[in-house]
Amino acid sequence: MNGVSHLYVHLPFCAHRCGYCDFVTAVGRRDTHGAYVDALLRELELRGDLLADRVGTVFLGGGTPTFTEPAALARLLAALPSADEVTVEANPETVTPELGALLAEAGITRVSLGAQSFRPRLLDVLERRAGPDDVRRAARTLREAGFDNLSLDLLYGIPGQSPADLDADISEALELAPEHVSYYELEAKPGTRFTHRHGEELARQADAMEGYFERVVDRLTGAGYRWYETANFARIDDDRDLRARHNLGYWLGHDYLGLGVGAVSTVAALRWRNTTKLGAYVDALSEGVLPPGEPEALSADVRLRERVMLGLRLDEPLSIADVVPVLDLAALDRLERLELVDKGGATTLRLTDRGRRLGAGVTAELLAYTDL
Repeated sequence: MNGVSHLYVHLPFCAHRCGYCDFVTAVGRRDTHGAYVDALLRELELRGDLLADRVGTVFLGGGTPTFTEPAALARLLAALPSADEVTVEANPETVTPELGALLAEAGITRVSLGAQSFRPRLLDVLERRAGPDDVRRAARTLREAGFDNLSLDLLYGIPGQSPADLDADISEALELAPEHVSYYELEAKPGTRFTHRHGEELARQADAMEGYFERVVDRLTGAGYRWYETANFARIDDDRDLRARHNLGYWLGHDYLGLGVGAVSTVAALRWRNTTKLGAYVDALSEGVLPPGEPEALSADVRLRERVMLGLRLDEPLSIADVVPVLDLAALDRLERLELVDKGGATTLRLTDRGRRLGAGVTAELLAYTDL
């Protein structure tokens, strides 16, 4: 199939910017939501010839897509191409029966709910507006609206989080029986107010993160979830593949088109990022021209290295023949002897369970220091 089959749409608006967030966001600005959607639709029109006739996945991320003014959101959803998987990110406090109905009527197939934690004091640390009851209510509301594919986003490594806190969070998440769970280590970027406020605690608990990660993996796999990607778990269902198909496209090295302020696209050997300035984005498209961007030509070396780094995050094997030019073959043999890497009949490559728990360090050792 010709053309890009994965479409990302960025909706930057939020009611509040959390201290740890480094995404492209805009607080409030309800008077600009309609104009921003106009700009998105214009960009879709200008770049539409890059898309495949049949798009496989659409993902609306943010920001908080469900904070977008309802009429503007409905207009956007109606104009997007249909796809087998259409995901919308939502913060719990934005979920109402009206929103659930809007998403269901628009053909959304999957909702990713940002829970982060069920411990009120940890939510306060994260500066989250929604409490545990909001998460439960949102999940119930989405179920009542007919959604049978919910994902929960959670964090570990929150300043002040104890092992007991983590266990309780996992237990409460499992009680909601989500089809999918994304469990990320909190990454506080240098220079943010969050790092300034909590830097000492983050440094103090850094050594505990490996144990926290193992606890997440053990609890979720023990509950019947497939650990299919480093931070992602899908419930095992004989009738449905509940992995996040849009994100799988990234991890498998597929091309994707990103629309919106700050959105990134990778098409063939070119990657670009739209301007991160909301005004510049809207102004350019209101004049019928593409927004300013930062293009980057991708060399064969970069593409292959990314294929290794992303592909080895998955539990499925990667073809050695596809990436051998960037592999350190001596390191590969050494890591296989250490039972960190599994070579499937010398034709495929995957990290063992132990190798996956050690993560990026193993992958880094596999990459040869050469330039194609």
